[in-house]
Amino acid sequence: MRIWVSRPEPGASRTARRLAELGHVALVAPVLRIAPSDGPPPTGRFDGLILTSANAAAPLAAAGLPEAPVFAVGTRTAERAERAGLGSVHCADGDAVSLARLVAAHVRPGGTLLHAAGENRKAEPAASLTAAGYRITTWTAYAALAEATLPGPVVQGLMGRDGAPLAAALHFSRRSAEIAVHLSGKAGLGGAFRALAHYCLSPDVALGLVELGVAAHFVAARPSEEVLLAGLAASD
Repeated sequence: MRIWVSRPEPGASRTARRLAELGHVALVAPVLRIAPSDGPPPTGRFDGLILTSANAAAPLAAAGLPEAPVFAVGTRTAERAERAGLGSVHCADGDAVSLARLVAAHVRPGGTLLHAAGENRKAEPAASLTAAGYRITTWTAYAALAEATLPGPVVQGLMGRDGAPLAAALHFSRRSAEIAVHLSGKAGLGGAFRALAHYCLSPDVALGLVELGVAAHFVAARPSEEVLLAGLAASD
């Protein structure tokens, strides 16, 4: 099966390799590109460092902050944090609720936390932690910039002009899913895009499609790439 991978690099190429191992053909064409933030990193000491995206790991490591425990939202983010040289990394179960619980298990209310995040971010877990008495500083460590037009290889794939036609798409974030819908419609290929089998990392990602009139074919039971890719076989 030929599958569109629209997530940003470097994750897109890693996913493509996994798809090849499973016997699929990946079309790597990100709709988002990661760019460094212009904002200076914060200074001072924090009781904990929060990572809700692997893309923030390297900028956080480069900030040179005093050592503090790192709380990563999931396995991939934790791995990137460790590779970047961040120490004492704790891993949540892939969602904001488990991340907030993880922080609470290690840092007392009233503690100071730094949330290194992207320019476009969700309210959680910062909102829940603030309500629980934590003092949170949010630092925009990177920006995920949307492409202006649908990537050419995707246009060809949706039109069936470039080898095997696209059969499916993998969606790893709500924002990238929404951008994929928008760009496909802008290119006059909304119908062809909706006809794909859409595999979503989480219910929140799927909701981004459904609210724009695109049905989700498969939704991972937990936000893990392995679970998502297992859905390809389960849905055959």
